[in-house]
Order: sequence, then structure tokens, then C-alpha cells
Amino acid sequence: MLRHAKLDRRIDLPNSYARQSYFQEVLVKLSITPSSLTSSIRFSWSRFKSRLLVTYTLSYILIFLVPLSGVTFVIYHNATANLRAEIEQSNVNQLNQVRQSIDTQMTNLLETASNISFDENLTKFMVSHPYYSRGAIASLARYKTNNSILDELFLYYRGDDRIYSNLGMTDLDLVFDKLFRFDRWQPQEVKQALNGTAFNTVRPAENVTMGSRSEGMLAMLVPIKTNDPYPYGTVLYLIKEDRLTGVMNAILNDFSGSSYIFSGTGEVLTSNYRGEALRGQDLTSLSALEPGIHGLKLDGERYSVVSVKSKVNGWTYATAIPSYQFFEQVGQIRTIILLVFVFTALTGIAAAMMLARRQYHPIRDLLEFASLQGGAKETPKIRNEWDWIKQTIHDYHARIDMQEPFVRNQCLMLLFKHGKPDDPEIERMIVQSGLELPERAACFAIILSLDEQRRGEQTWEDQQALRAWLSRLELPGLQAQIDGVELSVTHQLALMVTLLQADGNDEANRAALVVGELDELLAERLPNRPNLGVGTLYDDLSGLNQSFLEAASALEQRMLTLSGRIAYFEELTEPATPSETGESSWIPKKWLLKLEQSLKQGNEATALQLIASMMAKLKTETLPAGLLRCQCFDVLNSLLRTAAELGMDEARADISSLHAFETLEGLESKLCSLAKRICHAASRQSETVQPSLMDEIVAYVEQNYADYTLSLEHIALKYDTSTSYLSRSFKEKIGCNFTEYIWQCRLREVIRQLLHTSAPLKDIIERVGYLDAPNFIRKFKKETGHTPGQYRKLHGAGVPIFEAN
Repeated sequence: MLRHAKLDRRIDLPNSYARQSYFQEVLVKLSITPSSLTSSIRFSWSRFKSRLLVTYTLSYILIFLVPLSGVTFVIYHNATANLRAEIEQSNVNQLNQVRQSIDTQMTNLLETASNISFDENLTKFMVSHPYYSRGAIASLARYKTNNSILDELFLYYRGDDRIYSNLGMTDLDLVFDKLFRFDRWQPQEVKQALNGTAFNTVRPAENVTMGSRSEGMLAMLVPIKTNDPYPYGTVLYLIKEDRLTGVMNAILNDFSGSSYIFSGTGEVLTSNYRGEALRGQDLTSLSALEPGIHGLKLDGERYSVVSVKSKVNGWTYATAIPSYQFFEQVGQIRTIILLVFVFTALTGIAAAMMLARRQYHPIRDLLEFASLQGGAKETPKIRNEWDWIKQTIHDYHARIDMQEPFVRNQCLMLLFKHGKPDDPEIERMIVQSGLELPERAACFAIILSLDEQRRGEQTWEDQQALRAWLSRLELPGLQAQIDGVELSVTHQLALMVTLLQADGNDEANRAALVVGELDELLAERLPNRPNLGVGTLYDDLSGLNQSFLEAASALEQRMLTLSGRIAYFEELTEPATPSETGESSWIPKKWLLKLEQSLKQGNEATALQLIASMMAKLKTETLPAGLLRCQCFDVLNSLLRTAAELGMDEARADISSLHAFETLEGLESKLCSLAKRICHAASRQSETVQPSLMDEIVAYVEQNYADYTLSLEHIALKYDTSTSYLSRSFKEKIGCNFTEYIWQCRLREVIRQLLHTSAPLKDIIERVGYLDAPNFIRKFKKETGHTPGQYRKLHGAGVPIFEAN
């Protein structure tokens, strides 16, 4: 049952993991302690009669002498590969810094264009007005100054013959015919681009003549307003090429290859050469590469190419380094490996003898442990050592099987509260726990709730019997199976109902029959029938979380309306009837109920998914503005109502900002932010249980500390609280952490039995729930200064029992 150990690792059960890694710890610890080295020197010749020890010795000699050359080759190859990987990874990191830096600059330019489009001083009226134009020109100067990468900024209103910059208003033809003359971009083409550009466009770097000087520049055109289908103007940025290459040089300071920036269409926007430049088809192949590290043959030579892509503007950043540069440091590595080879060959046989002797010690100790577990007085000599170790592991796994109900409950709780995980190991645990849906099966959730008065009529034994009965219930007549788990804090039971071999037509009827039969069976076992909330039927296990939320919503609505004991989520609201007024376009009430329930349970992922679905529905509907706003307020009211129920008074202060939205995207962002705050508040409230709960937990630990499966996660799941809250509260209550308290309880009981009973140490250690006897003895000696045997001899009857702090 190693699968339980894997699940414990995935859900962070440190105590269980430590117990299950016992054998690995013994092998490591016993092989390096000074005591084992001393015993190795005193090792008698009779111990060497073991065929296993002889096999170890011969194996180590062969390992050192025969495959040494192969190992040397692998080391040499790996060293070379690691050196290459380090250089390439360094280039990747530096290139990502270049991308982030330039992306930031480009984003600032887009934000500047957006700010210009909303600047009241830069309307066409203001910039052309004789009096207000000075303020407009000053605004352009400020925008230019705020962008360090920017060389010049122009504002152009489409259809106009004038263009504006921080220097003032100038004739369009004069600017690009006299003042700024591009080598390849003719003035007429510039004018067409300014009037016709519909998307953000960046032209590759080219020489621009400005009076008597010429510099390489990139031109960036941004239509305004941004993303408007009918822009009224264009912002033109002129960026000096050396400012982009300067960013690249500053970051790629120890780089000896060539670097390039490609546009989304594969054009070379700018490049920086340290060595020979690439041309033609080689550049085309670089621009088409996927992000990552590549080995290419360019211009007849092998290159290592690193490529990253920007998500902001689709630009590709690439560096190309000749492969021979990777091997300049290999000479030193070759010398070191040769020395290691010679040293290993000379010391191989001696090391093999020593390692074989030391490695046999843990096996001998494990053999003695196997004999101890089997109850034998001494280790039999006729059987192979591994047989005894194998038997010990088998017995250990049998004990792990006792954890299966706990693992199953964890998986079931995970499915109810978080859905089917996207993790292969946990999915395998779900299958092996018997919770995976068979082929053509369907499932739904039921929440069973007894009110306070009805719970008081049951004894603790009756409640335990009810939980055990509902943990796995078969209904063969209806081909259904029920798996249940307790929701401790709410005193409810969550049931997963599996309908086997569902044929599609009678699923709903079968589900109703299952609920009815379950209700009758509960009536036979309970003095009063419980309340049931029933979720929707799903044909995949990933929908169980949704069904659980629906069942909780149905149960809550039943409590509010007092409309019967059994509440079906599907019956909460009648389906909307389409009409000319568009009533069928309203957000379904069921969606709002599920949203409120997910918020109350602190299920942030589901809440955000529901909000996204609602907003997507509204975006696809063609509704009058007033009706659309009303529906938006329905969603907002659901969140505010839930916040009020959770006591989040601070949400009231945000109402004015929440209802002041202009777009659905803006509203969605505000709703998601509020939903996250509500979920966090709900999670905190679920952890704030009544003060008596910690007393109950401490009492439970004191009664069950001898159970070796007891863990912090076990108790957190039993009492439906988080491990972090439980750990923190436990330490505040007791004064020490959970693990220390368990150890102190077990230590007190061991000392009591050592002083007042004659039971063997092995039996005493097993009674207190400790499987790792050698480790327990080591910790006992560290705590008391004596081994358990010495402690029993030194202390007689009547000596006070050790009191733990």
C-alpha cells in the first residue's frame, strides 16, 4: 500500500512520511555513525561467511575497475553539457532581462499614447487654438520627457496638414521632407501611415537625416484612441536605435555573440553584433524559432541560439553564439577528470572492501529488527537476510493498510471541496480508494443535516455508527453506491452517490429513487428523519464539487423557506419562459445561489469561475443598457449580501466605487477582487471555531496518542479545520507543537510501563504507537540520558514517573 505514502507526501503529512521512510533513514544513519565504524573494526570472521557480504565485495570491485572508463566518459560528457547549459541558461536569463526592460519601455509608450488621447489639453481644438496651444505644446513636452527611450514625439490629427510636437505646430510635409528624412520611408508614405494606421505599428530601424547628421531610428505609430475602431489621430514616436541596443549592451555585457530583435512579422527591428553578422535566410530561421534554446547550423557554422518572445507586443529576442566558444574551458575539466580516474583506479579495491563491510552493517541491523518484529530471540542463520527484511516490510505495509479509511476520507473531502485535481499521483490515489467513476456512470452530492435538537437525541455511539454506515453504502437494487464523509464543524455528512451503468434516459428518476430509498433507510435508523440537500447529476467526477455546492445551496434554501425536508437544487427555481421582453436573458438564479455558496465556503476558484461565466453570458447578450445594468447589480448584490452575512462591514464602504463601472470588464475585475476578499474572510471564519474545540482535540490526542496513524492532518480533517490554524492553536493551548506533545505523551507512558511492568521493551514501544524502535531508543537516551534498559535498572518502583514539560 505504498500509494498511501505517496498521497501523504502530496498533502504534506510530515509525520506519516517520516514513519514510512524508516528504512531509508536506518540505512543512512547506521552507515555513518562512529559506533558502526567501531563495530566494523571488531567484526568477527564468522560474519564474513555471509554470501551477501561476499557478493557485495565482488560487486564493488567490479564497479570500480570494469566500468571506470565508461563512468569517466559520462562524467566528461555531463561536465561539458553542464557547462553548455550554464552558459545557455545565463543567456536566457539575460535575454529575459532585455525583454522585460524593453517591454516596460514599450508599455510606457502605449500608456503615454492612451494618456494623450484622454488629455483635455491635447484635443484638436486646444492644440490649434491661438491661446491654448501653448499649454498643449507644454503637455507634449512633458510626455516626451517622461520616457527616457524616446527621442521625438509627434501628435497628428487625421486629415490635417499640420503635425504637433514639443517644439510646436509644423507643416506635415516640411517635417518629413526637410527636418526628418527617412532613407526608405518616403514623406508620402509617412502621411499615408499617419492617416491609415489602425493598429500599433513599429518600423524597423533605418537611417534618419536630421540636418547635417544621420542616425538610426525606429518609428512607432499608435492610433488614438487606442483600440478604437475609428481612431481620430496618431501618435508617432521616434526612438534612437542606439538606445535599444544600449539596453541590450548594458545587460548582455559579457556576451560575445550577436543579438537581434524581431517584430511579430519576422522583420529585424534592430540588431547588435559582437562578431560576424547573420544575413538572409539565417535571420529568417532565427525569427521563426519557438522560445527556448536551439542548436542550429548558420552560415556553415554551428551556433547555439537562445530565443524568447514578448507577450506584450509579440517581439522575438534572439542571441546566436558560435558553439566553439563553449569548449574553451574544457581543457581544465579534462585534466581534473584524468586525475580522478587515476586516483580511483589506485584506491578502488581498498574502497570496495571498506564499503562492502560498512554497507552490510545496516542490513544486519535490519535483519535483527526483522527478527525482533517476528518475536524470535535471535536471528536465524539459515535464511537469506533479504527474506527477513522483506517480511518486515510486508508487516509494515499491513499496518499502513489501516490508514486506508483516512486516505479515502481525504480524497473524498478533496473532491467535494476542490474538485478533481490535476495531479496524476492524487488521481491514482482516488482510483485506488474506489472513488473513481466506472464507465457510463454518473454521480451527484447529497448533504445530510440533523438539527441541534435531533442530534441531542443520539448518543455518541449512535452517531459513530451512523458515520460508519454511511461511509460506504451499497444500493444494489438501484445499482447505486454511496460514499460519505463527515463535515465535523457543521455536524453534517457529505455523501457522494454513484449511479452505475447509467443509460442516459432514466438518470434523473434513478437519482430521485436513490434519495427516496436513502431517506427510508435513515428513517429506520434515526428517531427523526434528517434534512437532505441534493445536487445536480454529473457524468464526470470533476463535477462533484459543483454538485456539492448545489446541494449546500439547496439545503440552505430549505432552511430559509422551511419548504420540506428534501431540497433538490434543480427545483429551486422554475426555468425562465422566453418572452418579447427578454426575460430569458436574466442570469439564472441557480448560478447566483452557487456563487453565494462558493463564497461562504471560501472556494475562491469556483467563485471566480462563476463570475467569469456570468460576465461572459452578459457579453453575448444584446440587451438595453438599463436591463444590462440591472443584471450586473444582481451579481453585485449577491456578493454584497454574502459579505454582510459573513459580517464584512467594510464592504459597505466600497459600494459607491463598486456600482460606478463603465464596462463589463471593469465590473468583472471589481467583482473578482471582492470575491477574493469574501473567500478569505469565509476561510478565516471557518477556522475560528468555538474555544471548547481545542479542549476536545487535546482530549482526543491524549486518548489516541498510541495510534501510530495519528497526525496533525488526521485531526485537522476530523475536525474540519486547516492544519496551519490547528498547529498554531495547539501550540498556544499546550505550549509546544503537536509532534512534541505526542512524543511527550508516549515518553511518559513508556517510562510508566518500564517502572511498573516487566513487559519487554519491544512490546512497550509498540503499545505507545512507535514503529521505529532504534530511533525511539536514540531519542529516549537524548531525553533522559539513559537507554530504556538502563533507565529500568537505575530506577526502582516508587520512583516518580518522568514529567514532560
